[in-house]
Amino acid sequence: MYSGIFDLSFWGFVAVTLGLTHITIAAVTIYLHRHSAHRGLDLHPIVSHFFRFWLWITTGMETKQWTAVHRKHHARCETDEDPHSPQIMGLNKIMWEGADLYKRESVKPETLEKFGQGTPDDWMERNVYTGHSVAGIVSMLVINFVLFGFIGITIWAIQMMWIPIFAAGIINGVGHFWGYRNFQADDASRNILPWGILIGGEELHNNHHAYPSSARLSNKWWEFDIGWMYIRLLEIAGLAHVKKVAPKLLVGNDAACDLETLQAIVLSRYEVLTKYARSLQQTCAEEIARLRAAHAVNVDRKSVRRLLDSDARKLSAFDRERVKEMLSNSKKLETVYSMREDLTALWQRSSATKEQLVHELEDWCRRAEASGIDALQEFSLRLRRYRLAPG
Repeated sequence: MYSGIFDLSFWGFVAVTLGLTHITIAAVTIYLHRHSAHRGLDLHPIVSHFFRFWLWITTGMETKQWTAVHRKHHARCETDEDPHSPQIMGLNKIMWEGADLYKRESVKPETLEKFGQGTPDDWMERNVYTGHSVAGIVSMLVINFVLFGFIGITIWAIQMMWIPIFAAGIINGVGHFWGYRNFQADDASRNILPWGILIGGEELHNNHHAYPSSARLSNKWWEFDIGWMYIRLLEIAGLAHVKKVAPKLLVGNDAACDLETLQAIVLSRYEVLTKYARSLQQTCAEEIARLRAAHAVNVDRKSVRRLLDSDARKLSAFDRERVKEMLSNSKKLETVYSMREDLTALWQRSSATKEQLVHELEDWCRRAEASGIDALQEFSLRLRRYRLAPG
């Protein structure tokens, strides 16, 4: 039986398979995702074209199609127009049919026209990569067979399944369904794990949705993004240039509400909302416990999260009634909730001037500090001092 040019041990074949699939994951996260879809970094033409070629032979994916589908996902996230939302379609459908959903969306002319701008359009893209995905993946099959013999066919099959399972299934599915959240983004995105290794850093999905254009997906000191490590190595070698990373929010010494404060709050709005929720969590929990003891409301343990973490527009009818019941029975909870809504309005008013927004921020802080709620007063005093870290 033909055993190929390289006759490896069992563990040798395992190492080769993991290595080949990891290169594919790196190509997806660095080239397709952070470079092409979000423009978080520029890549040297040599690196860019290597990734394009590698993705062609290992997945058959085209840059324009992938970029367009992903951009549409962000633009229509968790609506009926989202190409792959577990909140709309269910987790099982995304997990097991994610690749099919991608294929159906990737051939829609309107999606490619609206969301696929700025992708490669050179001779290789038009005459080799586009429309010839079968030729690419068959080339990989032949290469694997020549190098590793019949076991190479198994390696090839794993390569073909890797992206549909881990990217189309786990990231698009589990990444919007299960995990922890650093930021109160406008969607249900979650960080699956704090160590982004197996899927190139894409495990940190909530961080990405909070700052889509950031080339670095890790945010906390204890999070690790292996894709970012590769990008830094490429940058050191002069093969990449990072354009954007997530801003860092600092607490400065100046307590005046000014344009610098406003900029820090708007650019870090999801982090600010998270800090607001955590600051008021104990206050709300104690108030809800008081209402329960007085038999004023009948609520469950998730009531605090519904009150502090949820956009009112995205609450179910049942949850809206629960929140309405709590607010009608407590002036304190009504204040906490309304102040959160007023805070989010600061970055939703696109027609207001910067000076008007600074005035509204100052007014918000004055009302918070006059509320009589200790935690809200403390949060306001800290909010006044928010600044962005230099660089």
